[in-house]
Amino acid sequence: MPRLPHLINAPFTLLSHGRRLTRTGGWMALLGLAMAGPALADHGRSMPAQVPKAYVQECAACHIAYPPGLLPSRSWRNIMNGLDKHYGVDASLDAATVKQLNAWLQANAGTSKRMAEAPAQDRITRSAWFLRKHDDIAPAVWKLPSVKSAANCAACHSRADQGDFDEDRLKHPAGLEPRWRRAWND
Repeated sequence: MPRLPHLINAPFTLLSHGRRLTRTGGWMALLGLAMAGPALADHGRSMPAQVPKAYVQECAACHIAYPPGLLPSRSWRNIMNGLDKHYGVDASLDAATVKQLNAWLQANAGTSKRMAEAPAQDRITRSAWFLRKHDDIAPAVWKLPSVKSAANCAACHSRADQGDFDEDRLKHPAGLEPRWRRAWND
């Protein structure tokens, strides 16, 4: 990696405002960008701005309309090609709607490193990143009547329907025993 000693002591110029920053301010700006990197890289969990009405009407009728960035394109393609046996339910749609939704899902599918491999059975809850993020949840929590399964994101993520899975907005599902609450407080 090339060394850039001339930048260490040089003031920085903000291109958007044309202001010069001191060395401290420049380093603070770089630090801010470095810290924002992981947050920006995780944008796949957010719901895209333009969501087709059919996606909300058809998919969210049975479960939350999952943000397409939670699965790789290969998984969405498999799901859309198997709607007649969609996890034990016939969720068939007309050809035009399938084409529209498939195009949107492909355009917004997850592309980050964590999406390199399709999860088992194309299930979000079987993906490596999901299992890692939820490894401290006791198996009995998934079976609570208020949760029912790991696929019920809204049981704990109060804004899951908006694609917001921020850990600061977690809620305790009804019936959660005190001994299991520590997973929410870590």
